[in-house]
Amino acid sequence: MALMIVHHPGYTIDLPASHPFPMDKFRVLREQLGHRPLATPIEWLTPQPAGIEALARVHTRGYLNALLYGELDRAAQRRSGFVWSPALVERVRLETGGTLLTLEAALDSGLACNSAGGTHHAHADAASGYCLINDLAVAAAHALAQGWVERVLIVDCDVHQGDGTARLFTGVPDVFTFSMHAARNFPARKAKSDLDVALPNGTDDGGYLAALASYLPGLLAAYQPDVVLYDAGVDVHRDDRLGYLALSDEGLYQRDAYVLGCCRGGDIPVAAVIGGGYDRDIDVLAARHAQLHRAAADILERTG
Repeated sequence: MALMIVHHPGYTIDLPASHPFPMDKFRVLREQLGHRPLATPIEWLTPQPAGIEALARVHTRGYLNALLYGELDRAAQRRSGFVWSPALVERVRLETGGTLLTLEAALDSGLACNSAGGTHHAHADAASGYCLINDLAVAAAHALAQGWVERVLIVDCDVHQGDGTARLFTGVPDVFTFSMHAARNFPARKAKSDLDVALPNGTDDGGYLAALASYLPGLLAAYQPDVVLYDAGVDVHRDDRLGYLALSDEGLYQRDAYVLGCCRGGDIPVAAVIGGGYDRDIDVLAARHAQLHRAAADILERTG
């Protein structure tokens, strides 16, 4: 069985060399996945830009108009982390379309991965922390609106709390938000997810995996989601420049294999996105993100 991975060359756009966001990681990740065989073949899927109707299910029309037509003021652009451009708008719509396609592919096959995504800081009416559109929220809302599912579980293992996602689905019983993150990290003002697990600085492989195992199986059994959206941020790595946790490369793999394996073991479709990661060495960073796809292929190879 092939592993379906969603990618588009438009995930990468030109940024100034001094820009802190590692934009080239999406291109390099695609190259690495193309050159390093996984346990299963890869079926590459190409997304279309997310439509305005899908975006408007979670974002206000005023914010969308400002984003789409270049009317974000300087403060809003500074909060986003990017200077506005038409290429940036196209990129975030492609990335969000990629997560929509990943979710659809997961519902069809049981497991699929994006090679981008995880923009969980975007709010209904504002960008934040390199996140302009909340792709996780758009995908969850779209699946519900289409009648594909009745309950969505978002498992967010990025080092930063998924504050935008949490606020977007406050009081929405059809979506359960679970964020496991570093307690003392961005955002300074945390939202309230349906379940927050805030970890102390320096949490290593053993502590992290033990915490995950103490919550995830019970949550899957109690909530019984029809699909899981999994944010596999690698900024939990001990060498990430924006994270304060201490996972190793092997710890990343074990985390991803555990989450995907729990979902597959419960016959729950799972759509995974790569989330955050901020090493200056793009090859090293892309290899960390590729642990998700390696784990996914290994799980597929074992479970069929």
